Amino acid sequence: MLFSIGPATISLKMPMKFSSHSRFFCLLAHITLLASAFTISAADWPQFRGPQRDGHSKETGLLQEWPKDGPKLLWQVKDIDAGFSTPSIVGDRIYLLSNEGLENEFVLGLSTKDGSRIWSAKLGKVGHPEQKPSYPAARSTPTVDGKALFALGSDGDLVCLDTADGKEQWRKNLRTDFGGKYGEWAYSESPLVDGDALICTPGGSNATMVALNKKTGEVIWKFASSEADDASYSCAINFTADGVKQYVQFFAKGLIGVEASTGKSLWRYERSAKGSPAVILTPIADSGFIYSAAFKAGGALVKPVKKDGAFAVEEIYFETKLPVGLGGVVKVGDYFYGSSGATVMCVEFKTGAIKWEERALGPSSWLVANGRLYLHAENGDVALLEPTHEAYREKGRFMPPNRPETSGQSKAWAYPVVANGRLYIRELNSLWCYDVKAGR
Repeated sequence: MLFSIGPATISLKMPMKFSSHSRFFCLLAHITLLASAFTISAADWPQFRGPQRDGHSKETGLLQEWPKDGPKLLWQVKDIDAGFSTPSIVGDRIYLLSNEGLENEFVLGLSTKDGSRIWSAKLGKVGHPEQKPSYPAARSTPTVDGKALFALGSDGDLVCLDTADGKEQWRKNLRTDFGGKYGEWAYSESPLVDGDALICTPGGSNATMVALNKKTGEVIWKFASSEADDASYSCAINFTADGVKQYVQFFAKGLIGVEASTGKSLWRYERSAKGSPAVILTPIADSGFIYSAAFKAGGALVKPVKKDGAFAVEEIYFETKLPVGLGGVVKVGDYFYGSSGATVMCVEFKTGAIKWEERALGPSSWLVANGRLYLHAENGDVALLEPTHEAYREKGRFMPPNRPETSGQSKAWAYPVVANGRLYIRELNSLWCYDVKAGR
């Protein structure tokens, strides 16, 4: 007997002769197996930029084109308080950071059914409220790993919470415990979980990057930069070059590769950060190459290569007009997509050649799901594009209803999320949930 589950087919061998009771229990077992397979294949979004931190969702069976007014709105909540944190989605829970005023920054656990609040857990206060331009708020996306949630507040409060009820398991502070140093807009990093290690970036000269035991918060290693690199607004990623596993982070002064097992500095590249007041873009890596870019600096593709026992960085290209936007970039095939200034663009990954530019949306945050690009523009628009280097091809656009009054507080900076057939859009105190599954 064959059961088809999406692209997979399960073959079930059944005895040729069996009683009616046997048939019943055998069928029940098959149904249970089928349900289990569906549960396993559910496409969660457990951290910043998705399962692999590259802006890609594993979702399939999604709408390839939206109706004129956009996909079906399932619900909107307008009481999640302020903040720019992108949601993480696991199972039937939504997790994000928010703040009420400047003294109360916290983590929220919400229901995917209707956005209702299940629990909240305090982090601390909002970091550096005197920042200029002034956008003090919760910024980081929480990272979910099984029953544990890791969140970094803008003032450096790093906590491990139980996902069931928000109960605190352990706590550190990147500034007081590690002598960390943030930039003008405080901390905006989402912690990276790798096996038993939790990677985060205090910045400064004492513990520029640290690896902690995710279960206890105890230090595994500290990396102290000789350049005393300040923390930026980027997030660390996993990377392997010449068989050496590394963590790559984009600091205020440049891109750095750190050996995953020891915290040893392996290489650095500064050109894509030089002169920038805000290093924001999380790097993307593919086939040994890394793209990084920053406002007022430019975009670069580099390849760390081991020579005579040490790593050196080969610069493949550097261009000032490539995507540098805070909405990140996503790679599909041989091309990547992102924002630069008032345009969105398609760029050939290995050459830096711009294939097209379009001013229809302006600066946007990006993700990829089921052969489509999802954009959340700074002006609030949400758009669906076909990823092709031939031309800008829009497959739908809408503006979420009942948007909050920003009064100059911000723009629509939270990244879009696709998980389990739904699209989530956050803007300050509002969260929208849309059905983007095809055929229903």
